[in-house]
Amino acid sequence: MTSKLFALDIGTRSVVGIILEEHDQHFHVADMVIREHKERAMVDGQIHNVLYVAELINEIKQALEEKHGPLTKVSVAAAGRALKTEQASITINIKNRPIFTEEDISRLELQAVQQAQQQLLQQKEDAKASHYYCVGYSVLYYKLDDEEIGSLLDQQGDEATIEVIATFLPRVVVESLLAALKRADLEMEALTLEPIAAINVLIPSTMRRLNVALVDIGAGTSDIAITDKGTIIAYGMVPTAGDEITEALSDYYLLDFPVAETAKRQLHKADGDIRIQDILGFDQYLPHEEVLQAIYPSITALANAIGSEILRLNNQLAPKAVMLVGGGSLTPNLTAELGKVLQLPENRVAVRGIDAIQNLTKEPSIPVTPELVTPIGIAIAAKKAPIQYMAITVNEQVVRLFELKEMTIADAFLAANIRAKQLYGKPGHALSITVNNQAIFIAGEHGQPAQILLNGEPASTKSSIKNGDTITLIEGQNGRDATAIVRDIVDDALSKKVTINGTPYTVEPKVYVNTKLATLDQALQDRDIVDFQIVETVEDILKYTNNVALLEQLRSYVVHIDGQPLYLPTFSSELLINGKLSKIHYPVQDGDRLAFTQNSLPTVQTLANHLDLLLEDRILVTFQGERIELVKVVREMVINGATLSPQATVPNGATIKVNAVDHSPWIFQDVFRFSSWQLPAEAKGGFTILRNGVPSSFDAEIFGGDMLEIKFT
Repeated sequence: MTSKLFALDIGTRSVVGIILEEHDQHFHVADMVIREHKERAMVDGQIHNVLYVAELINEIKQALEEKHGPLTKVSVAAAGRALKTEQASITINIKNRPIFTEEDISRLELQAVQQAQQQLLQQKEDAKASHYYCVGYSVLYYKLDDEEIGSLLDQQGDEATIEVIATFLPRVVVESLLAALKRADLEMEALTLEPIAAINVLIPSTMRRLNVALVDIGAGTSDIAITDKGTIIAYGMVPTAGDEITEALSDYYLLDFPVAETAKRQLHKADGDIRIQDILGFDQYLPHEEVLQAIYPSITALANAIGSEILRLNNQLAPKAVMLVGGGSLTPNLTAELGKVLQLPENRVAVRGIDAIQNLTKEPSIPVTPELVTPIGIAIAAKKAPIQYMAITVNEQVVRLFELKEMTIADAFLAANIRAKQLYGKPGHALSITVNNQAIFIAGEHGQPAQILLNGEPASTKSSIKNGDTITLIEGQNGRDATAIVRDIVDDALSKKVTINGTPYTVEPKVYVNTKLATLDQALQDRDIVDFQIVETVEDILKYTNNVALLEQLRSYVVHIDGQPLYLPTFSSELLINGKLSKIHYPVQDGDRLAFTQNSLPTVQTLANHLDLLLEDRILVTFQGERIELVKVVREMVINGATLSPQATVPNGATIKVNAVDHSPWIFQDVFRFSSWQLPAEAKGGFTILRNGVPSSFDAEIFGGDMLEIKFT
């Protein structure tokens, strides 16, 4: 059985009406009517004057009805140039969060698409999210902690980033199409996008696993669609197309625009002269190559514009191949120049006409041209993949979706303006603490994800939906507020266990919260100021453990004699850390053993010996046959204001003054102070004083070893 399909391709310059007959998966182009707009009724793919466009549609419809009977339903396409493309990225904190799942990634992608949607809305006043359909998006890259990564699945870190490129179709484009068709007494049988229509007939679904770009080059714009991994991943548009070439010819040779358009079409032939008539009425016959050289800068500019947008949409990578359709694709040398921009071989960039469409025949009067690929694609898409509105209920709110692709719950959330933030419980309040003049942020607990039910069954944002489905979003649990005690922000390594002379001690840093001494278990509040002092060196440890006396022992032994310092290291105590000689400024580690060698303090006599100072003068003499020691103090040491005996110890840091006492020489009569000799009772008459057997006197100087005698006569 043969069925007839009526399709309209409503372009910027003209409207194409086509009748397609279908029989057992075979299509035949039965008729075609092309009418140009009388006024500028279309701008950038959107109908600006519904009445004018409706009149033109009606004119085409009546022309086709004369041969093919009444036409009541029609398939149409939204122009690729009406699509709005936005690039957006989202970064979220994932510290202390469970590893990423497929659903987490999907929800993050949805958040990035909504960010792109917000960027689009900011460009237009009074625009709402519901004014746009999201018709597709692709992920440009994922990042984990600022490093690009292939996938976030099962990853953990501090921050996750996703960048997407998303394409939106303004709802007003669809509504104006519906209004124009209604005025022409036509019902929309199916609606598609022009890039999808061309792809459907040129790139079968089996080929879409390949990364291929399709470019529809019209009069005013060039529409781009890119396939990869079995689907259409991106759409784009550049406001440069066939008219740029026509304008270049017009400017160079002073031609009226329609004349320049005719001359441009003659360029499609490989050789021969080109006849033109300038605005002054002069006819010229110009060599094909000369005209081509005149417009070559415009050809390279068109190739650069298209190539740059393809790279942007395809994450800065050249696709495997590029197919060109539309009237502008016939621009001479365009395929070669585009190949240079994309660094592709010439056989990977090609113009495709309707002869490339499988299972298609046509009436002889219909030309084989790439301009007809899109209108034929629109008609075939209506039969093979009819696209309709679907009604979905999201949390008891009915939303209408335009079924441009396989629709998912994420699409329903976009249409219902469900923010990605609603898919997770709120994170708990964070704490902001200042620690030793450095700001520290302690995040609250992450919220639990919301639960999604599709017709009462658990589902994910990637789950497919169909007309009449009911989606329920159950809010996730909010995360707990952040809590912390001082110990959480003070490194455990700062606490030490040490042994001092066999006694164990636990040494912890001194902590102040808001200038008040605090314990390690004190709870912290938001905006608290924490300062802590690290107990690090031997000196710090001895002070912390109240072993100041040991600290004094370790100081270098020094005394000040008559204002001059005298250092005597021999009398300083020694410090051993784990058996090795150390100093008081050495750092102490956890588990260290500190031991001190206790050296005795020097006596007054020891210091005098060190200084070669004589404190006492002693001599031995023999008097009346008895050995006698004579002793007298020569110098005194005043230690810290007190006169000490030679046997007294001198403390570290003492101030010493040396006083001279008696430097007179020894004389004979001094012996009587140290001898117990008495004058004999029988002694009568005179006596003789002898020193070493030689007569002497009582005031004569004597020396050690002398023999002293008194003889009576």
